[in-house]
Amino acid sequence: MPTAVVPAARLAVIGGSATQGAPFPDDLHPDAAPLDDDLVFETPYGDSPPFRLFTLAGEPVLHVRLHGWRPGVPRGLASRQVFSVLYRAGVRRILSEAGVGSLNHLLDPGDLVICDDFVDLTTDRAVEGVVGGRLLIMREPVCPVGRAALSRAARRLAPDRRLFTRGVYVVTEGPRFESPAEVRHLQAGGDVVGQSFSPEVWLARDIGACYAGIYLIVNYGEGVVADWSHDELKRRFTDDARLMGRIVLDAAASLSHEQAGCRCRELRKPTLLG
Repeated sequence: MPTAVVPAARLAVIGGSATQGAPFPDDLHPDAAPLDDDLVFETPYGDSPPFRLFTLAGEPVLHVRLHGWRPGVPRGLASRQVFSVLYRAGVRRILSEAGVGSLNHLLDPGDLVICDDFVDLTTDRAVEGVVGGRLLIMREPVCPVGRAALSRAARRLAPDRRLFTRGVYVVTEGPRFESPAEVRHLQAGGDVVGQSFSPEVWLARDIGACYAGIYLIVNYGEGVVADWSHDELKRRFTDDARLMGRIVLDAAASLSHEQAGCRCRELRKPTLLG
């Protein structure tokens, strides 16, 4: 049954497709301990997707899987449900992950990218925040402290992987993949393409939280380098799920008691529109 009581937590992890094939957090980090499962909360936008509450390095963390769509719940509405919960929990740092396609000929399947900017091409996502009354400045959309934590974790846990610490994420509506002509068009604006990242990146700013994510290249976009196969895509998601989970948890643990060290909250001002 849905509940209106949201537990307090400063940290949150929004799960994407890159960890879909692994239990989270379970045995992915020695300091992670589950507290409660299948927590559904009442929000002004309808009942939320199920959350998991766990502790990491002694601190409570909320986890929710947002990748994909629930029947009858538009993706933008689901995002507002999630961020309504995170706002009430007092979340101040959010980490995320996902599998993405390569738009850049230099990015190969298996590479890791920590994006620092985005282009939002979605058409049916949230058009307003959950707090409201804010001018959201996207000058530095991704938290540099969160990016640095993810970079350290990836270099330590995946030293043989190629890691790119900058990149532009082009967000498309989905759920279908892009056509070759669309990919050629998107290549002018970005390095990777996927269906996550927005509105999460700006809803985080709306609630006064920092946001950063790490992304696993799972395929080339259509017309980029080589065709991809369904079997290869499935293998990439399956084989790398635990690694991606460990990277995110390792980064989250390092952020658990860290002070801000960024200006994310300064980039949220009172609205000028009345």
